[in-house]
Amino acid sequence: MEDRLKAAIAIAKSGGALALDYYRRLPTLEVVSKGLQDFVTEADQNVELHIRDLITAAFPDDGIVGEEHAPKTGTTGYRWVIDPIDGTSNFINAMPVWCVVIAIVKDDATQIGVIHDPVHDETFHAVKGAGAILNDAPMRMPADAVISRGTISTGYCNRISKASLVAVIDAVVARDGVFHRNGSGALSLAYVAAGRLIGYLEGHMNAWDCLAGQLIIAEAGGRVEPQSADDMIVKGGRVVAGSAGIFDELVQIADATLHL
Repeated sequence: MEDRLKAAIAIAKSGGALALDYYRRLPTLEVVSKGLQDFVTEADQNVELHIRDLITAAFPDDGIVGEEHAPKTGTTGYRWVIDPIDGTSNFINAMPVWCVVIAIVKDDATQIGVIHDPVHDETFHAVKGAGAILNDAPMRMPADAVISRGTISTGYCNRISKASLVAVIDAVVARDGVFHRNGSGALSLAYVAAGRLIGYLEGHMNAWDCLAGQLIIAEAGGRVEPQSADDMIVKGGRVVAGSAGIFDELVQIADATLHL
């Protein structure tokens, strides 16, 4: 596990360096629309290929699941779940809010999570049962957060109705809270773990966007909804995560709104 953690951090940073090079050459990038508010660039595709090559060189028998290319089966039971650039809309519009995401799954659970922000040189990571780290510093979320004294982030997913998103925001504001959306679900989850945000709600996320962040939050002392990592890889699902002090309220909000 230690070898895979070191490799995952190094690979995320290498992928981040390549993505940052593309980011600095935005006018030359080809952008393709995959759907409503859903884009892909040659940077996404090539960074994922780069990450896959590094994983295969280090652990040739591990499986790989990525956003942009077909899954690779493995024989070890380990699967690397990767998003080469989470926050592509931000990326293509020169907004410095995007990241590289790597989760390593085994036995139906996320064992390692890495979220690397190359623009700000921040790497959030965790190993199951071993705590969460931001660069070289341990992260520990405050347990006494209250909605009226913090910021809750939410995401936009076209699988969930617009009315549902509005209902989430209404519910947060009704509790004297503040809502936030930065366009990168993975980075938002990392910010929850770091205590910059106190919670996150989204009706549907794909595994490559959320598995790493959910583990990092849990290892930083926060709470997340229990989920099967294997099921999330297949079909994605709802994500509710946050400080222990408000987690039950977040679940109540999600139950009342995200089914719309």
